[in-house]
Amino acid sequence: MTDIAALTKLIEPEAEALGLALVRVAFFGGKSDPTLQVMAERPDTRQLDLTDCEALSRRISEKFDELDPIEDAYRLEVSSPGIDRPLTRAQDWIDWSGFDARVKVAEPLNGRKQFDGRILGRDGDSVRLDVNKLGEIAVPLAQIASAKLILTDALIKATAPLSTEGADSIKTEG
Repeated sequence: MTDIAALTKLIEPEAEALGLALVRVAFFGGKSDPTLQVMAERPDTRQLDLTDCEALSRRISEKFDELDPIEDAYRLEVSSPGIDRPLTRAQDWIDWSGFDARVKVAEPLNGRKQFDGRILGRDGDSVRLDVNKLGEIAVPLAQIASAKLILTDALIKATAPLSTEGADSIKTEG
């Protein structure tokens, strides 16, 4: 089993050296297609362009070629977290307050393992959500198995690219 925490400790300084914030490190695909997925972003824009992806991929590859922290062959995938991004850091719950998220918990909470609701923020070690037909609930961060933003018109509007360079066209209604 690959030690994600150890890989994260190797990758994070490489991302920071490029002025990037690490969003998530995950390993998936099993024996058939093992993939190390690294998501990062520029803290000021929450975006990652192709040049950033290439630079981070090169730095990680060089570091891993030197240290060889993964025994078997694998594929390295470096990307932006995207619009419907995973919520992996405690700060994400503050930054994305007011937007909708899908939260899956490790153990049932209020008889459920999944909650779709508006993020109300974070209180210490818990996330507050406004869930339809349930109202406000608190979900301990330690119980969250996975969470991501839900694609809505409000999210699309809030995450519109700051730069349209390289886009064929961006249509706006108005």
